[in-house]
Amino acid sequence: MSIYDFTVKMPDGQAEAMEAHKGKVVLVVNTASKCGFTPQYKGLEALYRQYKDQGLEILAFPCNQFGAQEPGDAQEIQNFCSLTYDVSFPLAAKIDVNGTDEDPLWDYLKQQQAGLMGSRGIKWNFTKFLVDRKGNVVARHGPQVKPEALAKDIEKLLAAAA
Repeated sequence: MSIYDFTVKMPDGQAEAMEAHKGKVVLVVNTASKCGFTPQYKGLEALYRQYKDQGLEILAFPCNQFGAQEPGDAQEIQNFCSLTYDVSFPLAAKIDVNGTDEDPLWDYLKQQQAGLMGSRGIKWNFTKFLVDRKGNVVARHGPQVKPEALAKDIEKLLAAAA
């Protein structure tokens, strides 16, 4: 099993197969527009622009589970990201990353890479999972890890064959 076995919902309600990202390095992030970590959108966009032509994909999953910091609908979230941070990487539909309604992809990500001291649950917005070109979840980073700190790991994964 890999991330390619999942389908995610996009803001327009359409389903997108994760298989569409096969052969790419993927950074999966749960995001929020009204969080202290929200400025990380700038770093995520910088990574995306720097590495997208080499095979990096960033997928943002807005989530309102932490302090109700993503209250908007899909259009409001898209507008905020575009106007405030010039985000050009894909945003998925708003999801839950924990609990009974958690998105199946996020359940899988958490099974593949535990957090601090083996915890599975997502603790806050801007938790990041790094996936190699073969669909393997290779790293999990907490919100305090800034996107630019992942550049070296991304470069190594991009250099590896699919």
